[in-house]
Amino acid sequence: MKIKEELWRQYRHNESQLHPLRTLFWECTLRCNMRCRHCGSDCKVSATTPDMPAADFFKAIDDITPHVDPHKVFVVFTGGEPLLRADLEACGLELYRRGFPWGMVTNGFLLNEKRLDGLLRSGMHSITISLDGLREEHDWMRQTTGGFEHASEAIRLLGKTPDLLWDVVTCVNPRNYHQMEAIKEHLISLNCKRWRVFAIFPMGRAAQDPELRLDNNQFTGVLDFVKRTREEGRIICNYACEGYLGKYERKVRDNYFFCRAGVEVASVLCDGSISGCTSIRSNFHQGNIYQDNLWEVWENRFEPYRDRSWAKKDQCANCKAWRYCEGNGMHLYDDGGHLLSCSMHRIVN
Repeated sequence: MKIKEELWRQYRHNESQLHPLRTLFWECTLRCNMRCRHCGSDCKVSATTPDMPAADFFKAIDDITPHVDPHKVFVVFTGGEPLLRADLEACGLELYRRGFPWGMVTNGFLLNEKRLDGLLRSGMHSITISLDGLREEHDWMRQTTGGFEHASEAIRLLGKTPDLLWDVVTCVNPRNYHQMEAIKEHLISLNCKRWRVFAIFPMGRAAQDPELRLDNNQFTGVLDFVKRTREEGRIICNYACEGYLGKYERKVRDNYFFCRAGVEVASVLCDGSISGCTSIRSNFHQGNIYQDNLWEVWENRFEPYRDRSWAKKDQCANCKAWRYCEGNGMHLYDDGGHLLSCSMHRIVN
């Protein structure tokens, strides 16, 4: 295993040097039709930050287009809730015309057959639906009556849609932890083939609600569950890419840990900020499309993401796993640049 991890480490460092832009998230709105307890961006039903005009985002797309093969840069609409944008299909179609594949992340509440048909006709390649438990637990987390029913119907609809790449993501917390088997069976019954699982991390609204966070035994239990589910083979299950997992590496996801934020992944946030991914705090933002050229920022300003030597401090200073972890995921750092949570140290041996 060490030989494989060494090879992966070399690959990771090579990618950091080359930093090929492969995924671009667009936080196209902060408006949302739910009030999720764990929301990382702390979105509100009526956000104070207005939706970014499509023309402004496409100006940023124009910045990068001469320097990339558009077919190899995947654009993901996120939010807030992207389906609240009336021009979402028009934005997707414009990306499609320019050669960029695109997808979206949604809570599924507004996804029906007519809307899905419009999205597909606009060139949508992929979609992710959030499902955070069975009926009571999902609606509790999302603070929205009917959320589970709408998400389940959206998943059922996708299960009948050929030639579309899609998956479901589940945020595990103490209230749905004991339902994981039941959630798995529910997804399989809806013809879901791909499922991603992650644990809540302390940022956004979740930072003020310790009730949402798993204890170490539960965290380890989630990894064991994912490992068993992968071995079972009835649904493709992966634990999210949020941290190095020691002995669980390659047993709970397809590849070894690699925080690709700022290395292969960038994001344009609703206010124009340029970041690695939408979950990363503002102190790691590298510029703003209203003042900066997106490509120049990508090429020259992501050093904190690509050289992680600054993170070898605090609990990471003498950690034996540093060689393969290099400080965990960038989204797990606070405003002072200190690590909030070490995934590997949460594992109960």
